[in-house]
Amino acid sequence: MTPPPLLLLAALAAALAWALAGGLSRGLGRLGWLDQPNARSSHQRPTPRGGGLAFIVPACLLAPSPLLLIPLPLALVGLVDDRRGLPVRLRLVVQLLTGVALALQAGWPLAAALPAAVLAAALINAINFMDGLDGLVASCLAIWFALAALLQLDPAPALLAAALLGFLAWNWSPARLFMGDVGSTYLGAVMAGVLLRAGQAALGGACWGALAALLLAALPLLADACSCLLRRLLAGQRLWQAHRLHLYQRLQQAGWGHGRVAGTYSGTTLGLAVLGVVIWRWNGAVQLGVLLMGVVLTLALGRLLERRWAVPFD
Repeated sequence: MTPPPLLLLAALAAALAWALAGGLSRGLGRLGWLDQPNARSSHQRPTPRGGGLAFIVPACLLAPSPLLLIPLPLALVGLVDDRRGLPVRLRLVVQLLTGVALALQAGWPLAAALPAAVLAAALINAINFMDGLDGLVASCLAIWFALAALLQLDPAPALLAAALLGFLAWNWSPARLFMGDVGSTYLGAVMAGVLLRAGQAALGGACWGALAALLLAALPLLADACSCLLRRLLAGQRLWQAHRLHLYQRLQQAGWGHGRVAGTYSGTTLGLAVLGVVIWRWNGAVQLGVLLMGVVLTLALGRLLERRWAVPFD
C-alpha cells in the first residue's frame, strides 16, 4: 500500500494540532492549568499552559520516528513541571539522558555522547528560556523544522513543523494557549536531535552545508538566549532566577506588540533559512564564512534593536 503523500500528512498534522489545541485551551482552563501573570510575565490574563501536547501528539502519531519519540519522557517531565513544579536537578538529569539517547541514535560514539548531551541540554534550556512571548518560539521553529526536513529529506521534522502551524493559530497574539515546558523542552530536544544528526553527517565526511544552514537559521533564537546568558553571567546574576532581560522581552516592555516581536524574529529566521538553502551545496569554506557573517549580522541587528527600541539591559 502506497503511503499518503507528505503534503497530505502535513495538512492532517496541522488540522489535528489545531483541533487538539482548541480542546486543550478549554479543558486545561477548566482544570486550572493556568499561567497566572506576575511582575515578570509578558501576558496580562491567565492563560492555559501545557498546550505543547497539541503538536507533540499529532507529530508522533503521524511520524513515529526515534527523533520524535526519544524526547517524550522529557515532555512528560515538562508536563508535570507545568502543573506542580519540579527540582532543577531532576529536570537537568532527564535532559542529559535525553541528549545521550539522541546522540547515540544519531550515530555518535559512546565517548562523545555525554559532551553532546551537555550541548543538547543547553539547547533545550535556551529554547525554554525563549518561550516567553505569544507565537515566538512556535513560529520560528515551524520554519526551522521545515528547513530541517528539506535538508535532511526526513518527513518527521516536516510534520512537526505542520503541527506547530496548527498550534500557532491558538498561540499567536493574543495567545489563548501556551505550550508550557512540555512543549518548549520537547522542541529543544528535537532541535538538538536534528543538529546532532547534521553534525554526525558532517564529521562522517558528508557535506557541511546542512549543519551550516541549520545553525544559520537558528541564530535569531540562539543569539538572544546566549547573549543574555553571557551578560547575566558577567553581571554576577543567578542564571536560574526568572527575569525579563532577553531582547524579545525588553522590546515588548518598550511597547512592541507580541505579534511585532514574533514577526521580527520569525521573519529573520525565514530570511536566514532561505540563505541556508542557497549555500547548502557550496564550498565548505564559503559556508563557514557565510555562517560567521550571519552571526555578526544577527548580533548587529540585535544591538540595533536594543539601542533604538528596547528597554535598557538592567
